[in-house]
Amino acid sequence: MLDMERVRGDFPTLSRKVNDKPLVYLDSAASALKPQVMIDRLSRFYSCHYANIHRGAHTLSAEATADYEQARQRVASFLNAPSMDQIVFVHGATEGINLVAESWGRQELRAGDEVVITELEHHSNLLPWQRLCEQVGAKLRVIPIDERGQVVLEEAETLIGPRTKLLAMAHVSNALGTILPVAELTALARAQGAKVLIDGAQGVVHMPVDVQALDCDFYVFSGHKLYGPTGIGVLYGKKEILESMVAYQVGGGTIDAVTFEGSTYLDAPLRFEAGTPHVAGALGLATAIDYVAELGIERIAAHEAALLEQATAAMERVPGLRLIGTAAQRASVLSFTIEGIHAADVGALLDQQGIAVRVGHHCAQPVMRRYGVSATTRASLGLYNTSGDVDALVSGLVKVIELFS
Repeated sequence: MLDMERVRGDFPTLSRKVNDKPLVYLDSAASALKPQVMIDRLSRFYSCHYANIHRGAHTLSAEATADYEQARQRVASFLNAPSMDQIVFVHGATEGINLVAESWGRQELRAGDEVVITELEHHSNLLPWQRLCEQVGAKLRVIPIDERGQVVLEEAETLIGPRTKLLAMAHVSNALGTILPVAELTALARAQGAKVLIDGAQGVVHMPVDVQALDCDFYVFSGHKLYGPTGIGVLYGKKEILESMVAYQVGGGTIDAVTFEGSTYLDAPLRFEAGTPHVAGALGLATAIDYVAELGIERIAAHEAALLEQATAAMERVPGLRLIGTAAQRASVLSFTIEGIHAADVGALLDQQGIAVRVGHHCAQPVMRRYGVSATTRASLGLYNTSGDVDALVSGLVKVIELFS
């Protein structure tokens, strides 16, 4: 079991009050709170070791460069990537997916080719492929979900075919918490010779990730959901594929030699890291990974699963509440509506009680449309949440309903 008193003490934001109430933070799927050790790492870098990296000849630059590349190695180990050269630092999962779309997809996709996604995708794993398909004449195909929010594998078997060039799918749905059957779907794609991209923005937070075992070609995630800083993320890619891709952005840091007649570019990953990178973000992310690893990702997953089970059972007893997404395999998300009360009102009234949740379409409008709603209220769990937080949420929802009765 996690030592929750110790864990909660690691997160300074949890000590504050909101609207004169103790903060109950249930919006980790949007962005997780930050442990003090990660905050201290950022402060130490900016206070003592700050410099630009890779090209400086002085001590501070050498220290910053070494720390940045050690952070890359830490991420590689975290994902069980074969080499640190397969780790590209980006601004977040969104940029990572756009990078693959522009640097790989624009080279590889032709008219008549197909990209397959699922009905569960965040807009960030839908819009880049939708736009690219429109531009090159390829077709975007969508694997549907059932009423519980689970991918319909029989439909996937039909949709993934000889024209499929890429399967792009979430590891975990941000809107419903559904854990996708990535192994089964990857096997279907592999049988057709297609590449596989996994959007791990939600997955990497809640379960161990081994990119070699997954056999994906690309895996992306954002640091801020993994208790790290904003503005930093990771793209993992298989080495031979990264080396075949053109630079997404060009400029300082990406080049080998430049003349007015032409230029040559560095090998991956530096080819894809134009300009001054978010050095502090990379160091903060590595520190957040160390923090999660120290607690134990399996223990975190077990803790969150127990809370999710408790919350699901309690919320099913709340009159007029409808859980949206009840997949057999879920991770840390409860998305719901309350009859006769708009999600925005639910969120505002919970906030008055110090309870932070997310409301809206969660950048997943097709998911909302699938269930015939424009928005849901979403409570999402992190490693610092407790049974008391669940009780506070349920009690808060009862009060909201009473106000409208």
